Amino acid sequence: MDKWKNGKNVLKIKRLVFAVLIMCSYSSLVFASKNTLNDNPIINEFIDQMVKNDKFDRSKLVTMFDEVKVRPEIIDKMNRPAESWPWYRYRNIFLKQKRIDQGVEFWNENEELLKKAEKELGVDAQVIVGILGVETRYGRHSGGYRVVDALTTIVVDYPRRSKYFKRELRHVLLLAREEKVDPLAFMGSYAGAMGKAQFMPSSYRSYAIDFDKDGHRDLIGNTADAIGSIASYLKKHGWKSGEPITARATVLAETGDKDKKYKKFVKKGMKPKVKIADIGKYGVRTKANFPSAAKASLIELEQKEFNEYWLGLNNFYAITRYNHSNLYAMAVFQLSEEIKAKRAKLN
Repeated sequence: MDKWKNGKNVLKIKRLVFAVLIMCSYSSLVFASKNTLNDNPIINEFIDQMVKNDKFDRSKLVTMFDEVKVRPEIIDKMNRPAESWPWYRYRNIFLKQKRIDQGVEFWNENEELLKKAEKELGVDAQVIVGILGVETRYGRHSGGYRVVDALTTIVVDYPRRSKYFKRELRHVLLLAREEKVDPLAFMGSYAGAMGKAQFMPSSYRSYAIDFDKDGHRDLIGNTADAIGSIASYLKKHGWKSGEPITARATVLAETGDKDKKYKKFVKKGMKPKVKIADIGKYGVRTKANFPSAAKASLIELEQKEFNEYWLGLNNFYAITRYNHSNLYAMAVFQLSEEIKAKRAKLN
């Protein structure tokens, strides 16, 4: 009997412990489900800086961060950017017939705006169309994340880039104040790029222009402002009207250099630093009629069975300022060439 009672008591104790654990677990889940960003020291410091340096209202920032959601999948995307892929895979994202056809359609629909951008800012229409095609499929896909959510996620959970994205978080709040918009209303990419042209908030504030003169710089809903702002951005990053962009090159065609000494030019990076004549001494050739004194970079792109090579000139480098990747700039260039050729054929 005592043994039975003891067993019964043990069972009661187990049930009580189980109930307590369930309650604790429930409480933990409820606590975890609540936004705790205002308890995060990084966010606390950020709020302090915004209040002190930019005269923001603390209570409004606290209220906003109560609504901000950390999105863990963004960190996974940050660790696997498409620009880390080999060229043959990256190229296939953008050089598709549907995107080319949509580019022709966009160009035809916005021909006057593109001509205006060429005339006033000196940037080729095809490159503007190419950037819009690569970035958002001509405004069709501008991102499904709240920009503040995306930037905050990276600030608190991605230390390697936290400093840069904290600056962008500041800029999006300043932009929202300037444009009299709720900062939580901005939608964009997983990295916080916004609108048809996918400008980061700092670029939006620095380079966006009111191209249709309606009193607002609207890169989200206004195609005219997106076109003009892309042209403005490229011009301010060194675009030279009428100059070439890039051309295909061959290597070792004449020298048979088994040591591949031309590789040192690839390693020099994206900026065109070396005279084409000097690169040519190492067996790099192009059929393009570039001045021998012109400076270029040597671009190596990975194909499945071989690597291909291109000479990148000043205007190619200007495109890489939009996204710091040779793959990106080459996708823009090649897409724009396909669109231009298709449009010429149809017209």
